[in-house]
Amino acid sequence: MAKIRRPTQAGAFYEADAEALRAQIANCFLHRLGPGKLPKVNEKGQRAIIGLVCPHAGYMYSGPVAANAYYELAADGKPDTVLILGPNHTGYGSGIAVMNDGFWRTPLGDVEVDGEVADEIVHEARIVDVDETAHRFEHSIEVQLPFLQYLYGNDFRFVPVCFQMQDLASAEEVGNALVEVMDARNAVVIASSDMTHYEPQKTATAKDLNVLKAVEDMDTKRFYSIIEAQDVTACGYGPIAAVITAAKGLMAKQAKLLRYQTSGDITGDHSNVVGYAAVCFKK
Repeated sequence: MAKIRRPTQAGAFYEADAEALRAQIANCFLHRLGPGKLPKVNEKGQRAIIGLVCPHAGYMYSGPVAANAYYELAADGKPDTVLILGPNHTGYGSGIAVMNDGFWRTPLGDVEVDGEVADEIVHEARIVDVDETAHRFEHSIEVQLPFLQYLYGNDFRFVPVCFQMQDLASAEEVGNALVEVMDARNAVVIASSDMTHYEPQKTATAKDLNVLKAVEDMDTKRFYSIIEAQDVTACGYGPIAAVITAAKGLMAKQAKLLRYQTSGDITGDHSNVVGYAAVCFKK
């Protein structure tokens, strides 16, 4: 019997019914804060995208921003393997943890874990463990899968990497491992992160755009120094730094902020917002 990791956020962060979920994702693409049109997978795409940054809140809040990143990915073609790096919100499991077998289920079907790639990451980055307890209740990786399934069905494999340790050295070690693992493969890496949490719109936006400038410049040291100096409460800064490191190692020519909005842009309440960013790294 194959191991199945069941969804923890269906019916919460996103719709639990397959048809309703497809409609919800379509609305994210068509939304005024999304790309404004439905994605089309370019079967002959160049596959120039190395990595993305995508938010992971409830789809009603961050889905339209995430859709900007997935729209670019669809136009770029189809990866065989998707590595999804997310922060560990639950405190369970190892400091940095992968799963290396089984399937993850969502209302749109089952996606297979790429065990070969997961094992290579563990081999290349000595700080990564195989530990499924880190993934059991974690939402940051799960909420990316329905978007990928909307584009590609279940015709891709993926590797979940969950970060409790988010210091710069650990992030760079994982990023450098990804360079080795992704180099000869048709793969893309996604950093799942929200930006500033629960601050007024004005301060959240100022802080986040400052941090995102360092992301666009692919400068991990400046990225960390701004996060520390300005107390930026982005939850997945380690995954973002790992993706920057991998993108540089895989010769990315540009990192581009596709969209930045806050929850206040959806709800109209600007007193206490969460920031969301979509970023694309291309060869």
